[in-house]
Amino acid sequence: MSGPSERLAEDRHLRDAARALLQADVENLRADLAQKGVGKRALGRAGESAAALGEEAIDVLASNKGIVAGVIAALALWFAREPILDALLGKGDE
Repeated sequence: MSGPSERLAEDRHLRDAARALLQADVENLRADLAQKGVGKRALGRAGESAAALGEEAIDVLASNKGIVAGVIAALALWFAREPILDALLGKGDE
């Protein structure tokens, strides 16, 4: 069985190894941020997300062409509702 001094030395060794790993991670992060800033990274990720969202929207629209056509027709009828109602009710003839 190991004595307290051996356990203390082992614990210190583990602590030093963990500290070295942490310092290496911090240095890698600093080098990474120096190469490309946080703002550029955020814009890059936002652009990637927007592109993925656009591709998914295109896939959904392509698989639901009938629904899309119906929505477009409904919007066209909505915006042209007054001339259509005037024509149906004969209000334009007066």
